[in-house]
Amino acid sequence: MIYGFEMKALVISVLLAGGLSAASDSGEAVYGQRCARCHELHDPRIPTRATLKTMPATRILRALNYGAMISIAYTMTISQREAVATWLGTAGGDSPPPPSAFCADRSVRIPDGSATQWNGWSPSASNTRFQPGGAAGLTLDAVHNLKLKWAFAFDGDLTAFSQPTILGNNLFVGSAGGAIHNLDPQTGCIRWVWQGSGPVRSSLLVADNLLLFGDQSGWFYALDAVRGQLIWKKKMDPHDATRITGSAVAYQGIVFVPVSSWEENRASDPEYACCTMRGSVVALRIRDGSQVWKSYMVDPPKQIGKNKFGPSGAAIWSAPTIDAKRGLLYVTTGDNYSEPDTKLSDALVAVDLKSGKIAWSRQFTAKDIFTGGCQAAGYCGPDYDFGSSAMLVDSGGRNLLVAGQKSGIVYALDPDRKGQIVWQLRVGEGGNNGGVLWGMAADDRYAYAAVSDIERRRNASGDPTDLRTFVPDPDKGGGLTAIRLADGSSAWHVPGHPCDPPKAGCSPAQPAAVTGIPGVVFSGSVDGHMRAFGAEDGRVLWDFDTVRSYDAVNGIKGQGGSIDGPGAVVVNGMVYVNSGYARQGGMPGNVLLAFQSQ
Repeated sequence: MIYGFEMKALVISVLLAGGLSAASDSGEAVYGQRCARCHELHDPRIPTRATLKTMPATRILRALNYGAMISIAYTMTISQREAVATWLGTAGGDSPPPPSAFCADRSVRIPDGSATQWNGWSPSASNTRFQPGGAAGLTLDAVHNLKLKWAFAFDGDLTAFSQPTILGNNLFVGSAGGAIHNLDPQTGCIRWVWQGSGPVRSSLLVADNLLLFGDQSGWFYALDAVRGQLIWKKKMDPHDATRITGSAVAYQGIVFVPVSSWEENRASDPEYACCTMRGSVVALRIRDGSQVWKSYMVDPPKQIGKNKFGPSGAAIWSAPTIDAKRGLLYVTTGDNYSEPDTKLSDALVAVDLKSGKIAWSRQFTAKDIFTGGCQAAGYCGPDYDFGSSAMLVDSGGRNLLVAGQKSGIVYALDPDRKGQIVWQLRVGEGGNNGGVLWGMAADDRYAYAAVSDIERRRNASGDPTDLRTFVPDPDKGGGLTAIRLADGSSAWHVPGHPCDPPKAGCSPAQPAAVTGIPGVVFSGSVDGHMRAFGAEDGRVLWDFDTVRSYDAVNGIKGQGGSIDGPGAVVVNGMVYVNSGYARQGGMPGNVLLAFQSQ
């Protein structure tokens, strides 16, 4: 799921670096070949090696994994990133939060499943991202009066992409820095913090008093949700490029973990042996992390030429959907990375909950082979990944599976007829930067689909410190459509909102996941705005520009930026929004914002 505008920069960075073998994990060697060309220039815009030597290694690693240096680090292995960060940086992590950031009462109680909650990616296992009125505690009229109540800042981060989970009086949220926080949802004060080793993008899930989540280095964890202590952790795949982007789901003592990878980006390196990573979903016992089954989306790769392997890819980027009635787990998949193309790429796949065997599948785009280096290889597919989950909805007395693709098309399938297409509707132009990216919402009448469709233009800022070749177009992209579940027709459509005034990193694109409550749809944008739309007609009910500085409740200076990835979370009259997304040319930021009607 690499984006087209990044490819040129990635290939250039690799060529400038001169290549580096996977076996060369000396921090000094990595620095010499990957970093020295820029950091030894003594350019006032670029920190020197001496400056880097004063920074914590953990912060340098964050910059490589999900910060300013991500375009360089895409083609580096995890061990190379860790080696150069350790060689450059100082030992120890960031400073701990000040005492004033902690709650006066730090006791934690995990309520039972009947409590008002938003647990994981969606309030329900059907992944409709719809919060009923009683749990939302927020009416259509009250939405007009939403005001910022508190802001929490993630120290040293440039991206805030882990959607919070609310369970009783606990707010659990991860960070790009690998920290897991238990906050008071009313005030934002800290009850406990646990520091992991990899960026946490997925939503956190509470099951059997354990806090379950994956990170961007491919590990999956279970913490004691009360004490914030590690109980077990498991590597989801031995491949070095493994990462976990989608959120896990749980059912009857089993947690189902979607597995994706960095390898699509790694293939930007012309010397990289592409490709061997396979997307999968893994079932683990919650009590101890032992594996029940693992289902790969492609067969084991074979060597098919010099530095060429296949098949590969079909990563799972999103949260699986549980269908207890049919005993199935639904996952949506990404493209292939190398030949040969396979039948489970760009598809919706039904997996048996108990055995992991594939029951049926429906492919939407065949021969979609795509990586950051595909142009050099002579063929690029359209990159029509599924980044969003399938939604299991009720319509007219029957179930439908509704899935939105990066092609800009939303499909409804019949789960009783092995995924036969019932209807389809184009809601956007689509493309490797476009279409439906991270998630839709649905109520009992409509499915709501926001699209990215971000466009870029040549940088004409005239600022000598702005080295970007292309920047987001401030006038093009975005859009929100309400789709009638009964027949797939459009009930209404509102276009994206052009940036006013235009600013660096601003775009009307709406890639973030959509959230619904009765009468209201929330959709965030790369321009940094979170907007609430009327579910009946799409009119804007509330609009908050998150791009500003904040005096966060944890004593850290916060900054808002683009909204991308996770969507709004609505519980007990509160609306929680992540702000800051430094990828795709968007605006960096590091805050979790909490709103309440006044």
